[in-house]
Amino acid sequence: MTTQFDSDHEEQHRLQQMLAYEEEAYHKGYQCIAGLDEAGRGPLAGPVVAAACILPKGMLIPHVNDSKKLTPKVRERLFERLITDPTILYAIGIIHAPEIDRVNIYQATILAMWQAVHQLSAKPDCLLVDGMNLPNSSVPSVKIIKGDQLSLSIAAASIIAKETRDRLMRDYHQQWPAYGFEQHKGYGTAQHLAALEQHGPCPIHRYSFDPLKTRYMQQEDLKPSYHLV
Repeated sequence: MTTQFDSDHEEQHRLQQMLAYEEEAYHKGYQCIAGLDEAGRGPLAGPVVAAACILPKGMLIPHVNDSKKLTPKVRERLFERLITDPTILYAIGIIHAPEIDRVNIYQATILAMWQAVHQLSAKPDCLLVDGMNLPNSSVPSVKIIKGDQLSLSIAAASIIAKETRDRLMRDYHQQWPAYGFEQHKGYGTAQHLAALEQHGPCPIHRYSFDPLKTRYMQQEDLKPSYHLV
């Protein structure tokens, strides 16, 4: 039988394990360590959102984890905890669909990450990055595969990025309710594909992604003629 004490002990142990990369960086002499993650690389619509997050040394926040492993309610609660704590520094980068189409999603993700880093109120001296190399970086960075499960700073950034993007997509749902953005957040679900078939794309769709690329990319009259702000 698992007691509340056992459960709390296990959670503290899990969180301590997720500080291994941060502790290694501190051991090497770095003092300001930022975790970086993104949300929205795969959808057919909407922006890619990156977040950078600097946690105070040794801070443990119960239940912080890879955002994909959290329920929407827990993720929202943790998001509010992270963004309202004055000791936690964070910043967000957003690259919208027209720019994604112009430079490709990989480059757009890098741009969003740098945008987030540059907007931090303190300059980090080490970056822990979920699954990506950051090219041309003057700041030492560490690519961590599945970093949102292994680093507390990256996990915190993943929550901030995911919740920020979800809220943006809910706002877009109010502008273009026919597509169901509130439900699928722009991913290529059956509901979304059916709406595309019926209504065609709207200004936040990514024309460089299939099936839009195959069907609509050559139809200039259907492409959005402005950048979202």
